[in-house]
Amino acid sequence: MKDLAYYLALPYTIELVREEDAAWFARVVELPGCISEGDSAEDAAGMIQDAMAGWIELALEDGRTIPEPKPREEYSGKFVVRVPRSLHRDLVEAAAKEQVSLNQYIATELARAVGRPAAQPAAIGRYPHPSSQTVSAEQHVFHDSGATEYTVNDSAEASQDTA
Repeated sequence: MKDLAYYLALPYTIELVREEDAAWFARVVELPGCISEGDSAEDAAGMIQDAMAGWIELALEDGRTIPEPKPREEYSGKFVVRVPRSLHRDLVEAAAKEQVSLNQYIATELARAVGRPAAQPAAIGRYPHPSSQTVSAEQHVFHDSGATEYTVNDSAEASQDTA
């Protein structure tokens, strides 16, 4: 039978959101209603671990099904896109104007389209613990030293250096 330790060892996704009043709210995406808050991202991340343990304990006692995180899919970073010749020409010209390769230009524009910082299209992915990360108004996904995935969304649009 799966116990509390089993579930706490799983890589649940934790979303951290900074509100305008500087409070940080945390939730476990896979566990409905499992939320917490703290004065800093680190506080909220620590407190959500306690909330998650309580949520899972109660679900086990009640005999409820506990959702498990879905495994992250691996992607090669390569794909083929067919575009009209006129668009291909326009993209080549735009890349030349920016003095970058066509590949870098398209990667940057795609990153902008999905809300990643245009200056660092390949830099988003795995980040250290929230206490050592600069958080901007962008949304990022990072992993702590364990298996937990964090998503940070800073709605206050201010940077915070906690390193």
